[in-house]
Amino acid sequence: MAMLRIYQDTNPRDALQHIQDKTQIAAELNKAGVRYQQWHTDAAIKPGDSPENIIAAYRAEIDKLIAEEGYQSMDVVSLNSDHPQKAELRKKFLDEHTHGEDEVRFFVAGQGLFSLHIADKVYEVLCTQGDLISVPANTPHWFDMGPNPHFVAIRLFNNPAGWVANFTGNNIADQFNRLHN
Repeated sequence: MAMLRIYQDTNPRDALQHIQDKTQIAAELNKAGVRYQQWHTDAAIKPGDSPENIIAAYRAEIDKLIAEEGYQSMDVVSLNSDHPQKAELRKKFLDEHTHGEDEVRFFVAGQGLFSLHIADKVYEVLCTQGDLISVPANTPHWFDMGPNPHFVAIRLFNNPAGWVANFTGNNIADQFNRLHN
């Protein structure tokens, strides 16, 4: 189940808001400039399925988003708990970083926790199957797939090089919640 918790960035213990209704999550994130939508996920997708089949299953929705936003490339991230490099991959995304473009992910299976550091707030967004999130360019954030990942996400990029992170050096991510799965 998707969830949004909002914290003051100086107080990782006491959430200012805790929202589980997807319509309310979308409204609250929209106020912060973050795109959050729900797409239908009728295709039976699981970690390990071929990227070509995953993209083909959602081609119409992807093409519509590409036409709207001008994305130039895409890939599929697919991880499960028996992946031999799961710990290294998890660590790669846990430090606060930014991108020079929007970071767009559509979760077609499983879940992941995005934490967005916007102004003086931290927005923790538990994304689950059917959730599309677009983290605006230059927004400090981090992502946690948990110690036993289980997710498949399609990522879209404006940059043909794909995922390029600029780490902030801020240790704020260490103070906030992790995904426990």
